[in-house]
Amino acid sequence: MLKFEIIVCLFATMIISAVLTPFIRKLAFRCGAIDSPNKRRMNKVPMPTLGGLAIFAAYTVATMFLLRKQMPTQQLYGMFIGQVIIIITGITDDILVLKPRQKVFGISLASLAVYFLGNVQMSNLSIPFIGMVNLGWLSLPVTWIWILAITNAVNLIDGLDGLATGVSIIALTTMGITGMFFLNVGNIYVSIMIFALVAACMGFLPYNFFPARIYLGDTGSLFIGFMISMFSLSGLKNATFITVIIPVIILGVPITDTIYAILRRMLNKEPIMHADKRHLHHRLMQIGLTHRQTVLVIYGIALIFSFISLLYPISTIWGSILLTIATLIGLELFVESIGLAGKGRQPLLNAIKKVVKENTSKSNH
Repeated sequence: MLKFEIIVCLFATMIISAVLTPFIRKLAFRCGAIDSPNKRRMNKVPMPTLGGLAIFAAYTVATMFLLRKQMPTQQLYGMFIGQVIIIITGITDDILVLKPRQKVFGISLASLAVYFLGNVQMSNLSIPFIGMVNLGWLSLPVTWIWILAITNAVNLIDGLDGLATGVSIIALTTMGITGMFFLNVGNIYVSIMIFALVAACMGFLPYNFFPARIYLGDTGSLFIGFMISMFSLSGLKNATFITVIIPVIILGVPITDTIYAILRRMLNKEPIMHADKRHLHHRLMQIGLTHRQTVLVIYGIALIFSFISLLYPISTIWGSILLTIATLIGLELFVESIGLAGKGRQPLLNAIKKVVKENTSKSNH
C-alpha cells in the first residue's frame, strides 16, 4: 500500500509541475526574466526563463506535503533552506544577470546551509588499497567543492532546448535506482526525494523540449545541479571509491563538457569563466546535426554513461578500475574526434595513427 501511495504522489508531482509551468511562463514575461536573442544564444525569439521555479514548486509540494511521512525532519528543513538560497540566486540571475563570482557566493551560501543544517557532507572516504581516510576539517571544503563543481556543470550544459532537463532526468533516475538497489544507504527517503525531482522535471520537459516555450533559466539549472550534488552526498558520510565515482560517471556529459571547457580556455589563455561557442552541443551542431538531433545524441551519450555506472556496483574493485580506464579512453577518443578540446588537439588519436602507420608500413615491407 505504501509503495502504491508513493507512486501516486510522484504522479501528482508531475501533474503539478505541468500545470504550474504555463503560469510561471506568464510570470517570467511580467518580471522581465527573458532571454533575448544574441550572438551567444541559440533562440531566435525572446524566451521566458524561470522554468526552474515550476520544478522547485512541484518538488517542494511533494517533499513537504505529499511525501512528508517519508522524510526525516532535520534533513528536510536543512536541505530546504539551501534550496531556497539557490532559487533566490537563480531568480536574481535570470532577471538582473549576476557576475560569476556572485553566483558562486550564492551556491557557497547554500552549500554551507545544507552542510551544517541538512547534515549533507562527506566525512570519511574509503580509498582502494589504502582503507578508510577520515577527512576531518577537510570535510567542509571537499563538500563545498563537490557541490560547486556539480552545480556549475549542470548549469553549463543548459544551452539547448530540453538538454539540461533531459540529461538531468536520465542522471537522477539512474541515481535513484542505484540508491535503491545497490548503495545500501539505509535511507530510502533519499531515493524518494530523487524520484520526486524526476517527476517535477518530467512535468516540465514537454514545455522545454525543442521547440521550447520556456527555458529552465539559471533558476532551474542551478537548482537541479545543486539537488544532484546534494543527493549524491546524502547518505555518503562514509564515501567509498564506488559511491564517489558512480555520480561522476552518471554526470559524465556535464562533467566532461566542463573539464574540457576549462582545459580549452587555459590552453587558449582565455579567462576560465569566459563564455564560448565550443561546448559539446555547439560542436555537434557545427558538425552538421540539427538542434533536435544534437539534443537526442547527447541524451544517448548520457544513457551510455548511466549504463556504465550501473556496472560499478556489480564489479570487483579491479573490474571497477578497468571500467574507469576504458571509459576515460573511450571518452578521450570521442572528445578528440569532435574537436571539443580545440583544433588540432588530438594527442591520443595522433598516437594511435602513429602506431598503426609504423606497424602497417613494417608489414608492407
